[in-house]
Amino acid sequence: MFKDKVAVVTGGAHGIGRTICAAFEREGAKVCAIDRTPGEGIFAGNIADPAVLERFAAEVIAKHGRVDCIVNNAPPLMKGISDCSWEEFNYALRVGVSAPFYLTKLLANHLAPGAAIVNISSSRDRMSQPETESYTAAKGGISALTHALAVSLAGRARVNSISPGWIDTTDSEIIGPDATQQPVGRVGRPEDIAELALFLCSEKAGFITGENICADGGMTRLMIYHNDCGWTFAG
Repeated sequence: MFKDKVAVVTGGAHGIGRTICAAFEREGAKVCAIDRTPGEGIFAGNIADPAVLERFAAEVIAKHGRVDCIVNNAPPLMKGISDCSWEEFNYALRVGVSAPFYLTKLLANHLAPGAAIVNISSSRDRMSQPETESYTAAKGGISALTHALAVSLAGRARVNSISPGWIDTTDSEIIGPDATQQPVGRVGRPEDIAELALFLCSEKAGFITGENICADGGMTRLMIYHNDCGWTFAG
């Protein structure tokens, strides 16, 4: 489906990002991944640094001359109002919002016909736990940035975002209330997000842009009270 197309993925060394890279490679794409963790086929660098993004984009362009897909996946720092400093909060925004914006800007003039961009947001863009302000703010920002870019890049690229719910990246067996609080009856897997990213980057999604798709097994739609889904209130 993506034979000889060029896919750029941030945060490509671990978890969801690594699975997205593998999915594109399986479909024939040439994958350019960046991550703080060095590895085979990984451009090592911190996307919070604009100079790193500039070097990465220059390498992609020099090597391939075009970009068909961009997946902004690298996760921001998660800290809360009690202990998150000014510097840490802004670092989270640089990774989660500024870097996707700037990387897209750097590659915008090299987008191939039919290009697509997918931003990985989170169901935390609409729901929260205590002490998660830096991560939640960044994910809310990337969701809003998505529809802004979709309008600005109209005719040049489709831009959508995915809001994953609970995705287990450790291949654990999660059962009981942790599983049944999702109406689908299980916790998500990285493959669930990777396959959705492939779809959104494909011609099959050619009429979809500016959208956020929440892939959370229905968790954000389920109201849980005492004795529901195996949960018991013990307060």
